[in-house]
Amino acid sequence: MKRHGHLYPQITNFENLLLAARKAQKGKRYRDNVLEFNYNLESELLQIQQSLIDKTYQPGEYRTFYIKEPKTRMISAAPYRDRVVHHALCAIINPIFERTFITDSYANRIGYGTHRALKRFTHFLRSSPYVLQCDIEKYFPSIDHEILKSLICRKIKCPDTLWLINTIIDNSNPQFPAIHHFPDDDLLTPLGRKRGLPIGNLTSQFFANIYLNSLDHFIKETLKIKKYLRYVDDFALFADDREILVDARPALENHLAQIRLKIHPIKSQLFSTRQGANFVGFRVFQTHIRVRTANLRRGRRRLKQLQNDLAQGKITQEQVNQSLQSWQAHLNHGDTWQLQQQLFSSLAQSRH
Repeated sequence: MKRHGHLYPQITNFENLLLAARKAQKGKRYRDNVLEFNYNLESELLQIQQSLIDKTYQPGEYRTFYIKEPKTRMISAAPYRDRVVHHALCAIINPIFERTFITDSYANRIGYGTHRALKRFTHFLRSSPYVLQCDIEKYFPSIDHEILKSLICRKIKCPDTLWLINTIIDNSNPQFPAIHHFPDDDLLTPLGRKRGLPIGNLTSQFFANIYLNSLDHFIKETLKIKKYLRYVDDFALFADDREILVDARPALENHLAQIRLKIHPIKSQLFSTRQGANFVGFRVFQTHIRVRTANLRRGRRRLKQLQNDLAQGKITQEQVNQSLQSWQAHLNHGDTWQLQQQLFSSLAQSRH
């Protein structure tokens, strides 16, 4: 297995940092912290560059908030300068790992987003009678730092780059508790292992794909499941023979235990595809695709909030239109014509 060195000069290169700043500000350029950073852009980037070269770089404090979608998640927002560093790092190391990922691993990859995953899931569901759909229990809080670092070291040998990666991982803020015991653990073993990555970091999303890459290859190459895909920690195996999937589940559980993960005992189920399945906010059936009720409720609340913000002058009509176009593009991937007529016509009426 080839390991890559001499990466750090590419990461700390000023042009790479400048490009990272442009990526980090996407969709956020008019926020106060971004405007302040951009006002002294060259000076700020030179300071980051020098701190990386000197290895005096230290990540700042996370700002945390909670969302319900539908379960409560803690989202961690790193300071803007740290997000620039995350983009600079990922720009250089992403291609190294990207070529190791399977085709049907989705999310946090260019060209492998929600809608491409939905299309593939729909194809598998409509061409297979059975599906084993699984979810990792408390995935981001459960990611083991020592195991993650060892997986990264299999592809990267540049000591300076590993120092930066370890610095980012080691400075992860505390996540929701995820105490799991595995074979050969004693009572205190889980407490002695550092776990958890902050949801919201570009690096966390990237590392999350690296962490489950071995699972993808195990399912495709050892279990020989041809119809398989994963979206972050939600994955599905399809087969013509139900017994293949019955036998697959304990094999999956054993493999995941090696990287100290457990599948969710309730959300992970084997069932007939005729009854439909939930995936990335939709419910996919043999003949049609619907928006999930919970997602629709959130969408209605979002529309109401947009109306209120527009009326109070907090946002512009252009910003409202951008949000509506984005949501409409998402809805277009389901059979939602009548739903869209209902939603957007009511919005239009409320403007008058």
